[in-house]
Amino acid sequence: MSIILGIDPGSRITGFGVVKMNGRKIEYVASGCIRIKEGILSDKLNQIFDCISEVVQTYKPNEAAIEQVFMSKNADSALKLGQARGSAMVAMAQHALCVAEYSARQIKQSVVGTGAADKKQVQHMVTQLLGLSDVPQADAADGLAVAICHAHALQNALSQVGSNRMNRGRLS
Repeated sequence: MSIILGIDPGSRITGFGVVKMNGRKIEYVASGCIRIKEGILSDKLNQIFDCISEVVQTYKPNEAAIEQVFMSKNADSALKLGQARGSAMVAMAQHALCVAEYSARQIKQSVVGTGAADKKQVQHMVTQLLGLSDVPQADAADGLAVAICHAHALQNALSQVGSNRMNRGRLS
């Protein structure tokens, strides 16, 4: 059984989602948004670090994943997003979590079936896949989508190991 923390980094709102993977079943554990208070950049980054550390201490994940930075036309925005992402990654590394990284396209493909999905589609599929009664806020849904994407990647890796063992068994 794995507990997976997914992070959708942001300089104003960082979404997170926690799921439990038991075999092929993925279950909802928690999700939320870290709303960053106005202030100087170092204080904002510290807020992200502290809040992610608290989430890790609360839910004790043994797997973690984060969305990669996308290159936008605004270099300043991309830089701020990268700094927020780095703060979250350091918080997870401080708790001995190895952090997997996925592009937005990979996450959407894994959860919705198309890399061009919009936020509403991601929210809808996260709600369906986890059997939630309410639709999570967009940033929280994105955090859950990152966690689901990582769960699917782990399931695929386990399937590959199993099929490789089977193939070797036949050849021996």
